[in-house]
Amino acid sequence: MNPSSSKLPVSFSIDKLQNDLIVCENDLWTPHFNTYRYEGNWTSISLRSQSGLADDILSFPNAAYKNTSLLDRCEYFKEIMDWFQCEKEAVRLLRLDPKSEIKEHVDNDTSYEDGFFRIHIPIITNDDVFFYVDKKRVPMQMGECWYANFQLPHSVENKSAEPRIHFTLDCIRNDWSDELFTKMGFDINESSQNKQYSDEMKQQIIAELSRNPSEAGAKIIANLQSK
Repeated sequence: MNPSSSKLPVSFSIDKLQNDLIVCENDLWTPHFNTYRYEGNWTSISLRSQSGLADDILSFPNAAYKNTSLLDRCEYFKEIMDWFQCEKEAVRLLRLDPKSEIKEHVDNDTSYEDGFFRIHIPIITNDDVFFYVDKKRVPMQMGECWYANFQLPHSVENKSAEPRIHFTLDCIRNDWSDELFTKMGFDINESSQNKQYSDEMKQQIIAELSRNPSEAGAKIIANLQSK
């Protein structure tokens, strides 16, 4: 089975990341729409969105996305986006305020095996931020670049006195990314349908998918229940 998270073989300038963050700080942070999933303050700013607006933070697969006007003022963010030689959907800044928590949940169709990969690049973080995927802590440091399978249960708790801010990119798998992930030790032929989950994890995934019914979610639930 492929790893639940993995650090990519690239890192980015912390100073340049934080300089572009300063540009974005003048724009309003929009509260995350999944209010039942967190406690405290979890907010976002879009650099690519479906409407092209910076306060449109909705992210749905297989939709058309376009750059926001804010991205035009963030040269380093654009440089990072260009490093990923694949199609991008939503590109956002995600902020979790001090003493805030994102509860454990799953995101549908967000694994590499599903043809999608979400990248996290920490801009501001510290050792008192606890990011878990599949019950394993992911030790993300500023400037590093991480992939995680968010189809698995995951959660974040910011126990520090400063906000945690990540630059995130939703990317579409292609030949370029297959070569990259193969070098990272992934089996690119592995199917999401072949994964073996514990009974506890199956129930967590089914419960989360049931909150937001969809045709794709129903197929996943049926597949989990048949095993």
